[in-house]
Amino acid sequence: MIIGIPREIKSNENRVSLIPVGVELLKANGHTVIVEKDAGIGSGFPDEAFKKAGAQMVAKPEEVFEAADMIIKVKEPLTPEYPLIKENQIVFTYFHFASSQELTEAILKTKCIAIAYETVQKEDMSLPLLVPMSEVAGRMSIQEGARYLEKLHGGKGILLGGVPGVEPASVVILGGGVVGTNAAKIAAGLGARVTILDVNLERLRYLDDVMPKNVITMMSNPANIRRAISQADLVVGAVLIPGAKAPRLITRDMLKLMKSGSVIVDVAVDQGGSVETIKPTTHDNPIYEIDGVIHYGVANMPGGVPMTSTVALTNATLPYAIEIANHGFPKIARINKEIAPGVNMVNGKVTYKGVAEAFDLEYVPLEEMIG
Repeated sequence: MIIGIPREIKSNENRVSLIPVGVELLKANGHTVIVEKDAGIGSGFPDEAFKKAGAQMVAKPEEVFEAADMIIKVKEPLTPEYPLIKENQIVFTYFHFASSQELTEAILKTKCIAIAYETVQKEDMSLPLLVPMSEVAGRMSIQEGARYLEKLHGGKGILLGGVPGVEPASVVILGGGVVGTNAAKIAAGLGARVTILDVNLERLRYLDDVMPKNVITMMSNPANIRRAISQADLVVGAVLIPGAKAPRLITRDMLKLMKSGSVIVDVAVDQGGSVETIKPTTHDNPIYEIDGVIHYGVANMPGGVPMTSTVALTNATLPYAIEIANHGFPKIARINKEIAPGVNMVNGKVTYKGVAEAFDLEYVPLEEMIG
């Protein structure tokens, strides 16, 4: 199989979808890898490293898409890339279809095979390709939130962990999954008072056991959310429903309960967001203010730390990419029960129920498409 690695074109997206050792391993399995010039430069991997590993380097994205049987990316295709995608071409990347009708309709029109990192799922229901970037985003949410709490950036001017004689900041985390757990670790480690809300009582029991004493847990419901955010200096949206829109937990009216100069970092923004007033932003222009509350909605947070993120992501995605390349489609969807849920679209049909429900589209079970 010919695998194509284009350079990411999303604003300030410096990650690359494959590192040089990945080229080496794909070639060892009998595959050809084509890499666009400067694709890895932002992550610390120069063209020479890819050449040394055996990649064929090309100058333009058109050359990558035209030659490749499978495209491996980091982020969803953008408008200039839509016409480059071919019918029956495998595109393996983060799609987050449920947050964008435009993207969903555009990819359907290409009739490609869209395999989404975020819905590849293990038997235990864990999401192995979402975990590494969720870990990064969860930790970054506190780092970024602490920055925008500084007066220089429009915040209240408070230190997250306080100092002796001065109380620490209050951090509220909506969701106790991978993002929320990692956010809580960092916030608690800095000395903040942390509250985690989740609807899963067993998860709350687990977090109560493993977290330090400055972390408390609460059942997530509208009353508890209102109470928690009214005291919060920093709120982190960390709720995920695989392949579907995130639930709206903070409404516009609830926003008025929050302190002036407080900060919301909504990691769920790439799934529509858990805050009604959130909208996607970029690393160039990451924040805006509504009702005195700073909103941070960068949809590719891990792109801000590309050296860490690229290696963490490819550690997880590479084994699956090799499996897809070795077996091709549709065989891989028949034999690999983890990759099968990742197949969101096939030949212009939606094969993932959450995406179909998000936009009232026809849902066709994958089994019907692959026989």
